Amino acid sequence: MKNGIAECSVCHSKLVSPGSKTISRAYDDHKIRVSSKQRVLNVLLVVGDCMLVGLQPVLVYMSKVDGKFNFSPISVNFLTEIAKVIFAIVMLLIQARHQKVGEKPLLSVSTFVQAARNNVLLAVPALLYAINNYLKFTMQLYFNPATVKMLSNLKVLVIAVLLKMVMKRRFSIIQWEALALLLIGISVNQLRSLPEGATAIGIPLATGAYVCTVIFVTVPSMASVFNEYALKSQYDTSIYLQNLFLYGYGAIFNFLGILGTVIYKGPGSFDILQGHSRATMFLILNNAAQGILSSFFFKYADTILKKYSSTVATIFTGIASAALFGHVITMNFLLGISIVFISMHQFFSPLAKVRDEQQQNGNLELVNAKDTHRANDSFINMAAGANEEASHRGESDDRTPLLPR
Repeated sequence: MKNGIAECSVCHSKLVSPGSKTISRAYDDHKIRVSSKQRVLNVLLVVGDCMLVGLQPVLVYMSKVDGKFNFSPISVNFLTEIAKVIFAIVMLLIQARHQKVGEKPLLSVSTFVQAARNNVLLAVPALLYAINNYLKFTMQLYFNPATVKMLSNLKVLVIAVLLKMVMKRRFSIIQWEALALLLIGISVNQLRSLPEGATAIGIPLATGAYVCTVIFVTVPSMASVFNEYALKSQYDTSIYLQNLFLYGYGAIFNFLGILGTVIYKGPGSFDILQGHSRATMFLILNNAAQGILSSFFFKYADTILKKYSSTVATIFTGIASAALFGHVITMNFLLGISIVFISMHQFFSPLAKVRDEQQQNGNLELVNAKDTHRANDSFINMAAGANEEASHRGESDDRTPLLPR
């Protein structure tokens, strides 16, 4: 893409690079024409995401020893990014072997360099994800796994605001009400809930928990929106090639974090495998699979759908933490989950889109009516003009004397 002009890899026609409004309108049109295969893909994505996201806080909690981590969380994030890079390379090789004759080769240097230039925006969500992955471990020091999952649901509202600002995404009034209902459900769950080890006047610990919560909600929300924008703005690029860039940037940022830890704590902290156990190995595989699945959400589905599927994972997290660690499932948690489900049903209900579609249809009918009136007026004017012109011609013909032959 040069000077805002993109060239098609198939027909080599040159088009203007789409902006955020164009991408949002194209996505809205795509949602209306969604096929049955796409619905099946969305269901599979949601089911897989619920299992992986719900299991993650449990694995993080199992990785703690005496309430602390014996390993560096940055090393877990670095190994996770390396695992995702390996997966992207393997899938890219498989995709290249199944290319059709005449298609632009995926493994050529020119294709790689051009894709790297067009997808340089992926460095932004990669940096934000590196920060967020570290915050996931920090949050576990303040809250139990079920509470962490409920707090992460606050991202939905922040994501909706960012989608409206960055990608010009449109939401109906009912959908905004559903998001507000989601916040109410989260608030109900958090009533009379304090961080672990804190008392009613544990101000220092509570303040740290609230600060971590704000950052924990804002940073990944920005990462998700920028990631969706970057992936969909280069829709013709292979998702595995885009993932290679995204995970490569993430590995670089996490490696820089490891170097910073070495400078701060000394060379002994450079051992990235120090303190790891079987639980941390499962955690690395889970995080890698979750990140790969998220890229398919952002490119082929929707960020809101991704976050709502993560909300559903709260049930699995709460039941698993209660069964494995003896955490009590309170009535507030059950009521909060019920409200969250009502919010999710309201947000994705066809009724939430009827008003917008009716309004669009009404506008179209109004425009068509106006065009019809204009056409009728123009026809009447044309007819009147023709009659007037004919009458003038008739008068002129009557007044014109006959010339002798």
